Amino acid sequence: MCVMEETGDGDEILLFVYNADSGVFSELKDYVHKAVSLSMYDCPLCALIYGSTGMKKRWANFLKDLDVKVEFLHRDEMAKKYPAVGVRFPAIFIKSSQSLNLLITAGEIGLSKDLEELMISWRIN
Repeated sequence: MCVMEETGDGDEILLFVYNADSGVFSELKDYVHKAVSLSMYDCPLCALIYGSTGMKKRWANFLKDLDVKVEFLHRDEMAKKYPAVGVRFPAIFIKSSQSLNLLITAGEIGLSKDLEELMISWRIN
């Protein structure tokens, strides 16, 4: 899957898209949902990379060590920026000045049993 776009920037960006909407109300609802029933939560990416107090330190350190910029979007933000993208979320993309390519699908993220598996899975794709 590829969507053409012009950013004027030659650097690649690793783009993470949550299966959740942006905004304070949505974030509060998601926080409560994760606390009450993590197994039923709609965003396995969020469940893997966030704990009860915020982004997991292991994940934050992993991102710092990458040789690529990272960006996080919620599904409503993604729909506004890239309306032609028709994939299930969460998803991980590689974005360059000329394209947006799907790197890891929602199904693949959902198969990750823990944070370590997620980190390994995108590196070998």
